[in-house]
Amino acid sequence: MSNPKYLLLAAGALAGFLSSCASSSSTPATVTATAPTAATATPAQAEQPSQPGIGLEVANIDRSVSPCDNFFQFASGTWLKNTPIPASESTWGSWNTLIDQNNAVLRQILTDAAANQTAAKGSNLQKVGDFYASAMDTVAIEKAGLKYLQPELARIAAIKDLKGLQNALVRQQQLQTRSVLGVGVNQDRKISTQYAVYLSQGGLTLPDRDYYLKDDARSKTIRAAYQTYLVNTFKMLGDNAAAAEKNAATVLRLETRLARASKDRVALRDPYANYNKMTVAEASQQFPNLGVTAMLQQLGLGAAREVIVGQPDFLKDASAALKAELLGDWKTYLRWHVASSFAAALPQAYVDEAFRFQQVLSGAKQQQPRWKRMLRATDGALGEAFGQLYVDKAFTPETKTKALEMVANIKAAMADHIQQLPWMSAGTKQEALKKLNAFTVKIGYPDKWKDYSALSISRESYLQNVINARLWDAKDNVSRYGKPIDRSVWGMTPPTVNAYYNSSLNEIVFPAGIMQPPFFDPKADDAVNYGGMGAVIGHEITHGFDDRGRQSDAEGNLRDWWTKEDAAEFQKRADLVGSQYSAFAPLDSVFVNGKLTMGENLADFGGTALAYSALQKQLQQKYGNAPRPRYDGFTPEQRFFLAWAQIWRTNARPEYLRQQVLTDPHSPAQFRVNGPLMNMPEFYQAFGCKPGDKMVRNEQQRATIW
Repeated sequence: MSNPKYLLLAAGALAGFLSSCASSSSTPATVTATAPTAATATPAQAEQPSQPGIGLEVANIDRSVSPCDNFFQFASGTWLKNTPIPASESTWGSWNTLIDQNNAVLRQILTDAAANQTAAKGSNLQKVGDFYASAMDTVAIEKAGLKYLQPELARIAAIKDLKGLQNALVRQQQLQTRSVLGVGVNQDRKISTQYAVYLSQGGLTLPDRDYYLKDDARSKTIRAAYQTYLVNTFKMLGDNAAAAEKNAATVLRLETRLARASKDRVALRDPYANYNKMTVAEASQQFPNLGVTAMLQQLGLGAAREVIVGQPDFLKDASAALKAELLGDWKTYLRWHVASSFAAALPQAYVDEAFRFQQVLSGAKQQQPRWKRMLRATDGALGEAFGQLYVDKAFTPETKTKALEMVANIKAAMADHIQQLPWMSAGTKQEALKKLNAFTVKIGYPDKWKDYSALSISRESYLQNVINARLWDAKDNVSRYGKPIDRSVWGMTPPTVNAYYNSSLNEIVFPAGIMQPPFFDPKADDAVNYGGMGAVIGHEITHGFDDRGRQSDAEGNLRDWWTKEDAAEFQKRADLVGSQYSAFAPLDSVFVNGKLTMGENLADFGGTALAYSALQKQLQQKYGNAPRPRYDGFTPEQRFFLAWAQIWRTNARPEYLRQQVLTDPHSPAQFRVNGPLMNMPEFYQAFGCKPGDKMVRNEQQRATIW
């Protein structure tokens, strides 16, 4: 499917967007660490007195480190040293300031909604209030036990043959457990004016196929913890010790078979290789045991005559496995997937068991408080109903106006950059500008809100509410098929602290949640706002032109609009970025995957470059040749780079870092900060860096694309 490119991974710790380069200079920090010398500053800058600024946390700078040695450490080293990771987290960064501030507003909305038992039945307020109230009612959850899960377990127990198994897989799609495979409706990557049905690989519980297949110590530890999680959950479901052990081994064996057939994350990044259109009849012939025709009919997609198969080899093996493996083993697999998928809505013993396993993956020492987990669950289930309540309280029209102005400035910077590229031909430039000009920009919240009137939410059962919300969402997805493309849809909810680019809609989207300090502060100077929100906007714009985004055109179609020579020039530069990041190691012998992180790294490169250019234009318009003010002893250029670095500062547990390099398309924090700057002469100039300094790459090693 056409997945949006996110600023961060939305799941798990939100500090996924970060970066650090281990460098150290032989030159001790001097006054050049905080302000240019006369040699690097313009006379106008050199004459200006220092004034206190807003937006940068100067006390967090570590002046014992040279900015030309390791800028990540220089900008935030004191904070990194003095800020432990809370026991309930696997990472902790400046994002958490905003997330916590946002959560306080969201929690108050939910608490008030839950306390209001007179809200009109069927209203957003009633649904949000009842959902959160049921989620926080642990007494009722404990008392209910498995009562509301029993109908789903009974469906699985009643399976008698392959047809019954196929019907059960349809139900799993509706429940969104992604058992065996994923089925959904999205824009056709090559005909963006139409919706298409997609079939894709699925069926795994562990975060990545490699956890099943690798034999290093870390992978074995995770598999052992997973085995324990399986056994203990089966016991809670009523199995005796011997049956629980046997059933755990069955699930692990079936998932390992699916893992072997799965493409890895790098292979999944190739949009052409993962686009295989065929008729429903052909899919039924190639994957005979999936029951494709009946599955589509039961999902409400009986009108479909074609499907787009992401990974045909996987579906062939999955089809073979459905017949070759014992029916009882598949029933055990489905029982596990239903129980684990809904564990967060079950009694505390199930929640605790799931967390014990998550601890091994993330390194977190204790669970987050229930209200935080249930706040996220409410956002996930009723995001736009909840979001309407949030926007009314927390988002101003002035913020939207300012954001649109910044987007216009950074789009103009991108147009300038494209026109000035020495390696791109005029024809390809024309296509690139056409695509840039066609970008849709969404800020804050949807113009058209989702209609939740068909979704039933009550205070009776949290688990039933979660089931109802998933069934509603699955139906909402398939209802798009055969209709005109709805360009008003959002892939994130308004309170989300994140942003994304969607290639099929050729749009950049910035929810209300991210339009706040430290990303954007109306009281801060331009340099800080462009180093924060400006670089985020530039990041999303660049996603339209990263190694995958560049393969779609102005209309959102997967189409090659590049000359062969221009594509080769782009690839040469992208490969250089990839090799730079593959040399970065957040832990001893643990290296970043430059191919997996390529798109996000290119977006960071472009984001900083575009925001810097837009800032220069803004400063020129504001001050002309007059002196530009310094705040806290820093020039605007220095404040720009410091703002970028301080936004992404993060401490992370080693367990988290190990999982991140395996599964996350975003590089670790320090490399996101240092990686782009090591290639920017503007950064060298701002801090007086010289050849030989560790933040300075020589001209042959330097990567520049946009």
